[in-house]
Amino acid sequence: MNDGFDLYSELVEGARDAAAARRFIRRFAARYASPVVAGDGWDEEELRAAEDRLGFPLPVALREVYALIGRRLDLTRSQDLLLAPHRISVETGRVLVFRWECQHVAEWGVPLSAVTESDPPVVSRHAGEQGWHPFLDRVSLACVEMVLSEWLATGDAFGANLHLDDETVALLENQFRRLPLPDYPRWADMPPVRWFEGLGAILREDAGTSLWVRAPSADAITAVQRALPGDWSTDEG
Repeated sequence: MNDGFDLYSELVEGARDAAAARRFIRRFAARYASPVVAGDGWDEEELRAAEDRLGFPLPVALREVYALIGRRLDLTRSQDLLLAPHRISVETGRVLVFRWECQHVAEWGVPLSAVTESDPPVVSRHAGEQGWHPFLDRVSLACVEMVLSEWLATGDAFGANLHLDDETVALLENQFRRLPLPDYPRWADMPPVRWFEGLGAILREDAGTSLWVRAPSADAITAVQRALPGDWSTDEG
């Protein structure tokens, strides 16, 4: 069952601009999680208070995602954390930080030099690094990635993970369709993250070493495991 939702086509459209990204988020949530409803986002008063504290407006694309789904734990905080408005901060005077890794060993943000752009680029850094590295070239695209990654980490669907070797990576590339998200680093100086789909599941390959899979059914997880034999760890939500 796909309810007319083709993930590949939806991502092609959702990557076009900020408005398309928000439409993708709505459609993805309705298909794989639960529909976006009133109250899922932060309200105007809370967002304005954050902007008053910072001394400048949030980038429009970021602000609109906060208003749309900023309170949705399953889409913004299953693993890593979209910060609540009152926790958004400027780090080292150079980057507006809006997201943390769950143990705060990495951060994502917008360079202050681009903060007045409506849909600026996103940078990241690992704990202990002084410099920031390119992540994705638009906030809206980073929010699409966030929704996919946080849904992947939630316990509300069937999931599994596998340590990869070269042979399994080759099987993955041959048997599953690469999704149209640009390559991006999980952490700096590592091979890129890549997304795939097939057999009713969504798969994320992290730097050629780990594979994370989630699907709406146990049958889909079983089908992926048969296609990619290995020592799988499995959870069922």
